[in-house]
Amino acid sequence: MTIDKFLTNVKTLIKMHSEGQLGGETMPEDVLIGIVPKEDLLDVLTLAMALNYQRNSFTLWESVVKAYQDEETKWIFNPKIVVNSDLNVLREALLLHRVGLQPNRHPEIWQRVAKGIVNFSTKGNVQGLLEAVRYDVYTLKELMQNTRKSEFPYLSGPKIFNYWLYALESYTDIQWESRELISIAPDTHVLQATVKLGLCPEDVLTGSATDRKVVANAWEKALDGTGIAPIDVHTPLWLWSRAGFPSLLDS
Repeated sequence: MTIDKFLTNVKTLIKMHSEGQLGGETMPEDVLIGIVPKEDLLDVLTLAMALNYQRNSFTLWESVVKAYQDEETKWIFNPKIVVNSDLNVLREALLLHRVGLQPNRHPEIWQRVAKGIVNFSTKGNVQGLLEAVRYDVYTLKELMQNTRKSEFPYLSGPKIFNYWLYALESYTDIQWESRELISIAPDTHVLQATVKLGLCPEDVLTGSATDRKVVANAWEKALDGTGIAPIDVHTPLWLWSRAGFPSLLDS
């Protein structure tokens, strides 16, 4: 397939998504809409995403809503409170509505990420963290994936980190500087859609860290100079895969 044909298919896919032709328009995080107010959304999205790996995303976010609506557990989404909480108390709160599934690892990750947020934010929340880096993707990536990576387990990983940036942009009024640096978030659906479009061989479907990096780099190279940011194709690819690849593309 020529690059022109490939880009035509990508643009068609984006258009299909914008026109609602891919079905399944509901994304996992949509369950937060109308439930979590704007002032809490950054913290809720960030802390919960630190556990969003090897797990059904719809189930996770449904659990997050239950925990947020429960006055006994709502506090777990406040980084300043989490930092000073007893780990056993935090464990009980996270497991109650199954926000956390691993009784030892998940509370430790949750508290460590909360500490990372508080340590770098004068406000003690994600808003303060983003203000400190001036909403610049390059600076934030350097902070979370290099200089202070140990403070942001899993959230600093390329898959979750880039999708986290995309989610914050999608569900809040954040406008990123250096937005073109947000890589595609190659989860299983994105890997499958990438192969279907012919951008990468089937070898990447094993889903290793190397495979995901190959896919992210391939998208960055393919879209360079097109005016399309790699992350802009994430949701169209994700929905296209979930819909069973409806044969409406010019392939």
